[in-house]
Amino acid sequence: MAVETILIWILVGAVAGWLAGLIVRGVGFGLIGNIVIGIIGAFLGGWLFGTLGIALGAGIINTIFTAFIGAVVLLLIVRVIKRA
Repeated sequence: MAVETILIWILVGAVAGWLAGLIVRGVGFGLIGNIVIGIIGAFLGGWLFGTLGIALGAGIINTIFTAFIGAVVLLLIVRVIKRA
């Protein structure tokens, strides 16, 4: 795996996690936590969209949007678990 690929994952994860943190209030994890949430959210969003048969196109904006949706779903799940 190339270093550039890992850096892109971190960048996309940071942007998606930060955006998801703005939408889902009350579940703050800080900068590193947001990056991790964004990266996990990217996998979750990719799986979710693939399972539902949704294709949004190609490119970095699509990747960030998919990761963002996945991160929001993940943060909502975390919020429900934290309340329980």
